[in-house]
Formats: sequence, structure tokens, C-alpha cells
Amino acid sequence: MDMTPQEYQQYVKQNSPKSPIVKDTAIAFVVGGAICVIGQLIMNGWVAAGLERVDASSATSVSLVFLSALFTGLNLYNSLARFAGAGTLVPITGFANSVVSPAIDFKSEGFVTGMAAKMFTVAGPVIVFGTLASAVYGVVLMLL
Repeated sequence: MDMTPQEYQQYVKQNSPKSPIVKDTAIAFVVGGAICVIGQLIMNGWVAAGLERVDASSATSVSLVFLSALFTGLNLYNSLARFAGAGTLVPITGFANSVVSPAIDFKSEGFVTGMAAKMFTVAGPVIVFGTLASAVYGVVLMLL
């Protein structure tokens, strides 16, 4: 079948499923907001337990990363992500999920060549860029 690029684009547009963008955006907003509310509740719990606000913030981050890794291991986070879409990617929990998921997927290849090697395939570039950017920022700040 010979088609011009314009005809092909029209064909693709005609046969592509329509995306319910308003519904998807609303669900992502609600679920992402709910994750943040849970984070705030965890932080309030740490403050009530006697931690200072700065320490409670760190403990909250650690708690959210742990819960995300646990829910990813139990295959609950992936189900939530299928429903909520981008709403699960924005908070810190999405980052933890991106580290744990490849490790689980490649565990059958062994501990070192599977889990350990594949753990940072998605999150690795983010970690490297973040570390490099913070070092450059620190040097610039020190020079100023």
C-alpha cells in the first residue's frame, strides 16, 4: 500500500484510540495529591513522636521510599500506577519504584549480574546527573 506521509498521518489519526486526557489528568492529580497527603501524615507522626521538623522531613522521605519499595515488591504499586498514571511518578515514591522494579524483573539472572546490575538502569542517570549537578552547584556557590 503506497501512501504519502500526509495520508499516513491521517490514517494514524483516524485509527488511534482517543485519549481521555481530562480524566487521566484528574486521576493523576488526585492520586499524586493523596500520596503527598500520606507523606504529610507520616511527617506529622514523626513530629508527634518527638523528632524535630528537619529530622522528621528526612524520616518521612525514608519512610515513603521504604513503603514504595515494599509496595513495588508486593506488586501493589504497579497496579496503582496503571490506574493513576503520572500521579505516581511525581512524588518520591515514583523514584523508589523505578529503582526496585528493574531489580525485581532481573532477579532471576542472579544477585550481582541481575538485581545489582539492573537496579539503577532507570534511576541511575538521574542519580548521576543529580550528583554531578550538585557538585557543580557547590563549586559555583563556593567560588561566589
